[in-house]
Amino acid sequence: MAEMRERRWLHPGAWWLWALGLAAGASRTTNPLVLLLLIAAAAVVVQARKPDAPWGRSFAMFVRLGVIVIVVRVLVQVVLGTPLGSTVLVELPGITLPGWLAGLRLGGDIAAESLLPAVYDGLRLATILICIGAANSLASPTRLLKSVPAALYELGVSVVVALTFTPQLVADVDRLQASRRLRGRATSGPRAIAGAAVPVLEGALERSITLAAAMDSRGYGRRGTTVARQRASSGLLLGGLVAAVIGTYGLLAADAPVVLGLPMLVVGVATAAAGAVLAGRNSVRTRYRPDPWRSPEWLVTGAGVAVALMLTAADWAGMDGLHTPVDPPTWPTLPLVGLLAALAAATPALTAPGLPPSAAPAPRTARDARPAAVAA
Repeated sequence: MAEMRERRWLHPGAWWLWALGLAAGASRTTNPLVLLLLIAAAAVVVQARKPDAPWGRSFAMFVRLGVIVIVVRVLVQVVLGTPLGSTVLVELPGITLPGWLAGLRLGGDIAAESLLPAVYDGLRLATILICIGAANSLASPTRLLKSVPAALYELGVSVVVALTFTPQLVADVDRLQASRRLRGRATSGPRAIAGAAVPVLEGALERSITLAAAMDSRGYGRRGTTVARQRASSGLLLGGLVAAVIGTYGLLAADAPVVLGLPMLVVGVATAAAGAVLAGRNSVRTRYRPDPWRSPEWLVTGAGVAVALMLTAADWAGMDGLHTPVDPPTWPTLPLVGLLAALAAATPALTAPGLPPSAAPAPRTARDARPAAVAA
């Protein structure tokens, strides 16, 4: 209990494992009630544990991206969807395309039996994106890079640079909107978006040049006298991954030879592990104050794993309620496993330690009082 009351940074790997568990669970259902509950659970955790940092404000952008995904998925179904069902919602003119186009059509009547699957699929993909956005808002990219194993350090640098793009983009957009607001210009609408596009792109280009210069000055990517060992470790990693993929295919395929199944998977995993160990010996790095992995990390990770296991097991067992029928259209019902998964997904709001005072967002009352104090 003392560890839970301690105010410190949670290990970034725990946040990512929790988010990936939620995304894996969301991929096993099309029930809109379950998906919306998972989104609500992710939002509750982000609101309770997000830091006062640029990456902490990127969750709203992922929510908007999820809404765009749903709209695009529905529009594609409306414009190019195949006719399905008899419950017509809107009557529109349509053009039937030739048979070699797999029965596609342009326009046509919009039926509920064809529109609902598009809405459910779009909502499922949006939920996965929002869960990933929750991890991006909660985990510090620099701390995540510090926790990457030595064998995967160079790959981790590329991933972390990619993950920092969205938070930096959000910070640039906020800065530009504040500047336009001070100048009395519009901050919304097509003209505002067009006026902010060039400064945002210019800032991204300047950051990329600065990052490249900083990495070059620190000797990143240069090779020493261990080129042969690095090639051997890379070959082991690549060969192990290829063997693992072949072994996985052998396990899934019914007519595959036995030797291409479990034996090939074991050989591939062992080879990749040997390559990772050898690569770790070639890369010598030290960590200053490494993030600990204690009981709060296990609880947060366990919440994500529990969500994935519950929804996956329920899907494999064919439990009712995970997939809402669309022909005929049926109002979705909330299964018990979906409610339990959502409750488990929201537990990190209580089990994760509080943020340090320097990273915790300032209270809203204090922010509102600052302008009055300055005016006084």
